[in-house]
Amino acid sequence: MAARSVGLLARSPLCAQSRTPVRLAAVRLLSGAGPVAADIGREEQLPGGGETGSEDKTPKKRFSEVQEERREQAQRTVLIHCPHKFSEKKFLKYLSQHGPINNHFFYESLGLYAVVEFAQKESVGSLQSGTLTPRLGAEAAIPFRSRFLSLKLKNAGGQPSEPPSVRASQQLPPSSQRLLERLCRAESVGDQLDTLLKELQLTEENVRLRYLTCSLIEDVAAAYFPDCTVRPFGSSVNTFGKLGCDLDMFLDLDEIGKRSTPKTVGNFLLEFQVKNVPSERIATQKILSVIGECLDHFGPGCVGVQKILNARCPLVRFSHQASGFQCDLTTNNRIALKSSELLYLYGALDSRVRALVFSVRCWARAHSLTSSIPGAWITNFSLTMMVIFFLQRRSPPILPTLESLKALASAEDKCVIEGNNCTFVRDLNKIQPSRNTEPLELLLKEFFEYFGNFAFNKNSINIRQGREQNKPDSSPLHIQNPFETSLNISRNVSQSQLQKFVDLARESAWLLQQDGEGGPAPAPRQPWGLAALLLPSVRDSRSLSKKQNRRPASERIKSLLESIKEHSPDSPTATDGKRTMSTHT
Repeated sequence: MAARSVGLLARSPLCAQSRTPVRLAAVRLLSGAGPVAADIGREEQLPGGGETGSEDKTPKKRFSEVQEERREQAQRTVLIHCPHKFSEKKFLKYLSQHGPINNHFFYESLGLYAVVEFAQKESVGSLQSGTLTPRLGAEAAIPFRSRFLSLKLKNAGGQPSEPPSVRASQQLPPSSQRLLERLCRAESVGDQLDTLLKELQLTEENVRLRYLTCSLIEDVAAAYFPDCTVRPFGSSVNTFGKLGCDLDMFLDLDEIGKRSTPKTVGNFLLEFQVKNVPSERIATQKILSVIGECLDHFGPGCVGVQKILNARCPLVRFSHQASGFQCDLTTNNRIALKSSELLYLYGALDSRVRALVFSVRCWARAHSLTSSIPGAWITNFSLTMMVIFFLQRRSPPILPTLESLKALASAEDKCVIEGNNCTFVRDLNKIQPSRNTEPLELLLKEFFEYFGNFAFNKNSINIRQGREQNKPDSSPLHIQNPFETSLNISRNVSQSQLQKFVDLARESAWLLQQDGEGGPAPAPRQPWGLAALLLPSVRDSRSLSKKQNRRPASERIKSLLESIKEHSPDSPTATDGKRTMSTHT
């Protein structure tokens, strides 16, 4: 049930007006729209105004604070499957008899659903106490009491004849057509990056739904482990997730023992009797196996359950029909949660970070450099590490190295997981803001230039040190895992895929350079700037033969430029000799 993702943008005349010439102007503060702004305390501002987010003096919340607030909020929330014709006002009045309602919203996913947040947790228990177990006639119902409910109308004929006038919140990314239209209407490349971020980032409602889904799965797991916690991690919480991304969940059992306060009298101490197994991996496999069975047999809305227990990190994969999320449930995966916290921190430090990451990821997906299917492709995590590394290499740096974050850490920040030092400062307010004021359009162009000329054959990417280092192995692409430093997170990437990345990076840098120099402006209604970078390149055209697909980047760039000139109404028949091919090709 994973939602669709943004595919390749088609070459279509969608722009209603031509752009004004792009100039590298003042830095723009990204809008605070969406859940990230609420989580880290930024004020919402209009695109194109203000300065870099690094100068924002508003105190920013720690990752752990956001997680606990969201989790507590989810525990006061219910999910209700609603009929398509009913009175929203009467519906809320009916629910409010169990207690005041803080928030609610509707969304579509194989039906109409309502997410309702009460002010007190006790209201959920009151609602459940008055909820019936359905009678299904010939079929038998498993009487599992969850917070996933169905609204039935006792007198459907007396309800309004028109569909409800409720506004369903957006749970899917925009279509390629709509995204291209929005990008073409922007006034600069920097505004395009800002627009892309707003269109693709997780909405407040989508984040609430993700935490609620984790909370519903926690209710199922609590049948075996009453004090367990199910936490979202990865893209759902690190501020780099886009609408439609999968939901990664972590079954946390380590907190169970910490919540108990042992009482000793004299020489006596009580411990629970437990069953022993040979290793922690076997324990993980057994726990996930039984939770998977429970989700399959008793979990409302959980379908397509797969127990993938022999993977390097054992997991249970399933679709949650009501939310539309494809879910992966793991346990004993604390380093992944710590990596999510690190990315959250980097995303909160400067407003340009997320805009650049979203644009690079979208660009990579448009050219099939990344894929939802495992293989030799670059992953989104690797791309994010590359952006962070690039921003650490700026002068002055936009982002600090992991080692400098470790140096700022206090005793309470100390964290060692499975022998790996995962310590870094968690209080964002202790980190000095960057003095770098480079605009987004410049950063995007120079990101492509930097990695278009990077010595991948001998150097490794390492965000701990923030500098190029000799590769420890012969992998085409080596990106050091920030915490498990002996691991290469891009070990799967093949030489051909890396070369494709380099070629496309050089091509994109060249096209952006032409934009910045006032090169041939596209005709009205033609994609430009970031929108042009998201178009299928000559290399990706399925109509070309294999021999043509192997043409070097410089030839493809010439073809793209000729295509741009042909669509320009006032384009000269010959060049003026002022523009030559970049050395990056």
